[in-house]
Amino acid sequence: MDQIAYTANERSPAVPPWLNKGDNAWQLTASTLVGIQSMPGLVILYASIVKKKWAVNSAFMALYAFAAVLICWVLLCYRMAFGDQLLPFWGKGAPALGQKFLIIRAKVPESRHRLTNGNYDTTEPFYPMASLVYFQFTFAAITLILLAGSVLGRMNIRAWMAFVPLWLIFSYTVGAFSLWGGGFLYHWGVIDYSGGYVIHLSSGIAGLTAAYWVGPRLKSDRERFPPNNVLLMLAGAGLLWMGWSGFNGGAPYAANIDSSIAVLNTNVCAATSLLVWTCLDVIFFGKPSVIGAVQGMMTGLVCITPGAGLVQSWGAIVMGMLSGSVPWASMMILHKKCSWLQQVDDTLGVFHTHAVAGLLGGLLTGLLAEPELCRLILPRDTRGAFYGGNGGTQFFKQIVAALFVAAWNVVSTTIILLVIRLFIPLRMPDKQLEIGDDAVHGEEAYALWGDGEKYDPTKHGWHTGSNSEVTAPSRYANAATGVTISL
Repeated sequence: MDQIAYTANERSPAVPPWLNKGDNAWQLTASTLVGIQSMPGLVILYASIVKKKWAVNSAFMALYAFAAVLICWVLLCYRMAFGDQLLPFWGKGAPALGQKFLIIRAKVPESRHRLTNGNYDTTEPFYPMASLVYFQFTFAAITLILLAGSVLGRMNIRAWMAFVPLWLIFSYTVGAFSLWGGGFLYHWGVIDYSGGYVIHLSSGIAGLTAAYWVGPRLKSDRERFPPNNVLLMLAGAGLLWMGWSGFNGGAPYAANIDSSIAVLNTNVCAATSLLVWTCLDVIFFGKPSVIGAVQGMMTGLVCITPGAGLVQSWGAIVMGMLSGSVPWASMMILHKKCSWLQQVDDTLGVFHTHAVAGLLGGLLTGLLAEPELCRLILPRDTRGAFYGGNGGTQFFKQIVAALFVAAWNVVSTTIILLVIRLFIPLRMPDKQLEIGDDAVHGEEAYALWGDGEKYDPTKHGWHTGSNSEVTAPSRYANAATGVTISL
């Protein structure tokens, strides 16, 4: 293909003066890493961590959410979260599809703030709006997919298909605009570096609320829900962990010093949390759990997110120690002693791994945010309570913001589900719940027997006598007939 050649003194119209190629390359890379966390990371993780009969359904819920969020995001929701203000907590919805909008320099219009020297500044990264739109989409998508973890194994797929766009519009965009897009919490000075509140506290609280309204799984599924493939689960978890470097490393909107600090702290905290959770499993249950290690990894990644580029690396270790123990205690001790939590069937414990860990991270950021690191990226003089000055006020702001996010998600999720329930049952009928994927999708993940069972010839397969030939019965009319030879 022919290309236009430019001399040293000429500039391509595709490379305007404000474009920083390094920043743009990193932002697109970070976006891809976060996208991989969902597709295929959480798709694989969900498909393998659930009972075999729910593998297809669980993967499909994540797959659908990823696609649906993208279309809603560019049609309406991006500018509700990062556009012009409609209300102090909500932006004006509008499409983000036009060429003139996408090729201009990225800007968050309501982020205009006053600096300590009296001048004003606005968040304007050195790359096009298209890069920012896609980066923020990947955050919105993973929030819905994390929420899905609370209702796996019983939510009506049609209800889920209606829930995703409604929750994105009426819940996610409110938190995103309030904390990131120039809303009232942003201008008040609340810290949420990369989504401890916007993503994790929101998905955990909304997930628990959704689990309450949808109702529980079958009793047999609640009592016995073994993962169908532990090794595949680890592969999904690995994609999630490695992708988190883009999750927190892309938050500064630039390939700068703070991005490097965020990536290092993210991995340090995750490793510490995994080790602490594993040690607690060994101490109290006598053996290490692979699922427990994945949960510890997850809580560490979640906990560091609200302060990844703002705390020192020793602070990341402290946060990892607490994120490996506090959510462990809430899941293993508090959950068993709280009758209400036992009644609400949160399939993957999203409340503990995301709401508790996200809240913990937000509060610890209010304590450990280091002043010099804060000056690298935050618009005002900010510090954690441990550094004196106005740090105590910062900790108070973190508490208030958490209460607002939690309350909004409880109310909005409840209203959305009650409205959907008027038209579509939220829970699958028991007959579908007994069968699983084959009843819901007409497909199965594995052509194997049982759910975590060892092969038993008296239970699995079709047998007559020895050295006999029998035909395996088909569930489908006019289907091909399988033949089993007993040797």
